[in-house]
Amino acid sequence: MAEILLSYAFILSVGLVSDADYKEYLDGQFMKDPENALLLELEWSTSDIPGTIKVIIDYCLENNVDYDIFGRFLMRELEEIYDQENMEIQFFSSKMYSIWEMLPYEMQNEEPFLTLCHADDSMS
Repeated sequence: MAEILLSYAFILSVGLVSDADYKEYLDGQFMKDPENALLLELEWSTSDIPGTIKVIIDYCLENNVDYDIFGRFLMRELEEIYDQENMEIQFFSSKMYSIWEMLPYEMQNEEPFLTLCHADDSMS
């Protein structure tokens, strides 16, 4: 669950997913586990998206997040967003670089995350 929330935090922060999509996922998770302190905190702060993103990232940095699960989900979501939104490659690739910049340092040089760094390199 934390890995998926972390993925949402990154794609939400660069504007590739709507607040409504994030809130729908969060509501579904909270309904399954209403005793979860993180989910409860996030439910209370849905009107403060930047604050919500910070809470998720801080939580994931303090706890053992499975970066493999996070990476697989993030890449799958990015692929789906790109396919559905039919956006220009330069716009999308700039968002990928923005996500890469937000990643914790220890993740930036690991695959599949390193690929995000090169996404907006010149295609000539």
